[in-house]
Amino acid sequence: MQRLGEHGLHMPQLGLGTYTLKGAACRASVESAIGLGYRHIDTAQMYGNEEDVGAAIEASGLRAQIHLTTKVWHTNLAPDALRRSFDESLAKLRTDHVDLYLIHWPSPTMAADLPAAMAVMCKLREQGMARAIGVSNFPVSLMRQAIEEIGAPIACNQVEFNILHGQTTVLKYARAHGVVVTAYAPLGKGRVLDNPTLAQIAGKHGASPAQIALAWLLRQPGVAAIPKAGGVANQRANLDALKIELDAQDIATLDALPKNQRNVAAGDWIAWDPPG
Repeated sequence: MQRLGEHGLHMPQLGLGTYTLKGAACRASVESAIGLGYRHIDTAQMYGNEEDVGAAIEASGLRAQIHLTTKVWHTNLAPDALRRSFDESLAKLRTDHVDLYLIHWPSPTMAADLPAAMAVMCKLREQGMARAIGVSNFPVSLMRQAIEEIGAPIACNQVEFNILHGQTTVLKYARAHGVVVTAYAPLGKGRVLDNPTLAQIAGKHGASPAQIALAWLLRQPGVAAIPKAGGVANQRANLDALKIELDAQDIATLDALPKNQRNVAAGDWIAWDPPG
C-alpha cells in the first residue's frame, strides 16, 4: 500500500476510521483490521474510544508498524488544555507517541487561537511525541494562516471528501504545500451505495459501488481515506478497492458527477471553501 506524506508524515493511504465505534465493538473492529493488514488507525478525543483503540493496538503487538492518528477537540486549544489533552490521549492509547496529531475542528475564534495552539503542537513534534502535526476541517484561509503566517509544518488536513462532495480548493492548496488530504466520510455516509452511475461502473468491474467510490478517491494524488468499517467483510472489501483499475471512460464519468453533497454539519462560524 502506498504511503503518503512530508513533514514527518509516513501514512498508509487507506486506513480504518473509528467514529461512533466504542467498547468491545471498537476493540474487535480494530483488531480485525490489523489482522487483515491495516496499518493506519484513526481516532479522536471526541470519539470517546481512544482507550478501546489503544487496547486493540497493544494486543496486536504491532504498535511500531501502525500509523496512529488522534485529534484534539476545539474546546481544548488553549496551551495548557491542549497539552493536558494530548497527555490524556497518550495514556488512553497506551503509547508514548502518536504518528499524527490534529486539531479536530476550528474553534469559533480560530484565527486568534491558532498561533498559541500551533506553538504547542510544534513543541510536541520537536519532542518526538507527535511525529507529524496537522489540522482537520480547515478551509484554505486557516491553512494559509497556519502554514504561511505561523510557519507550522502542517502535514495533513482531514476533511469530508468523497465522490459526491469535492474539495478542489483545499486539494489545490494542499498539493502546493506538501500537505496530505485525508478523506473522512469517503463513502458519503452511505449515499454512494444508491448512486446509479456508481452501480453501473461497479457492475462492469464486478465490484460494489462503495469500492468504485474508494477506487476513484484513492487515485487522487496526495489523498488518503479512512472509511469506517466495523465488520471483517467491509474491511476486506475496502482493501480490495485498492486493486480496482478504473479506465479513462470510468474516470471521466466519475469526475463528471456533481460534487456538492455535504453530509457533515458544522458550526456556522466556519467559512467553507466551495465544494466541487
